Amino acid sequence: MSMSSRDFILERVRRNQPAPLPLPELPSFERPQTALWATFAAALARMGGTVTETPPPGTMQRLIDERFPAATVICSATPEVRGTRELTAVRSPGELEDVDLGVVRGAFGVAETGSVYLSETELGINALGFLPQHLLVLLDPAAIGPDLHHAYRRRGFFEARYVVLMTGPSATADIEGVLIRGAQGIRSFTVVPVPASAATQTNR
Repeated sequence: MSMSSRDFILERVRRNQPAPLPLPELPSFERPQTALWATFAAALARMGGTVTETPPPGTMQRLIDERFPAATVICSATPEVRGTRELTAVRSPGELEDVDLGVVRGAFGVAETGSVYLSETELGINALGFLPQHLLVLLDPAAIGPDLHHAYRRRGFFEARYVVLMTGPSATADIEGVLIRGAQGIRSFTVVPVPASAATQTNR
């Protein structure tokens, strides 16, 4: 049986492959890990995000009411905040299109970039990170890594089916160099420093 051109090429490639070599060790580029939360907050602010003060216990709802007074449809993926729409009742991601405020708990933050790690575990429905008008993220101040080199070593990147490092609200500046926020996603991105309880820690 004659061999097709495709099979002939692939066979020659397989025959002439060099011997496999182990991947090189990647350095972690260690640096002094000081003031990680302050570094994270400053980096997030540069990208249009906001960091609040730690609210007193039992006042999270008051913080939400004060910062998002017009929010009537609130969908929360964390048991720490009770929304007005149960995430478990959502059957299709498109049903989140009218959500005013989404609430999630981030697994960890990255000081270098002001980013927050969110996977399908934290979001429940991936679209919750993008379709609401505003996103409120609860984040443990102790769960801040120094940079992306350390972040990508976290096990969540190897176990999750979907991961995003979210840094601030949606933004675009490719039309006449004018910065517009919220054009393609959330209009605001607010991080609230709240220590994680044993029940909410994901260890990612």
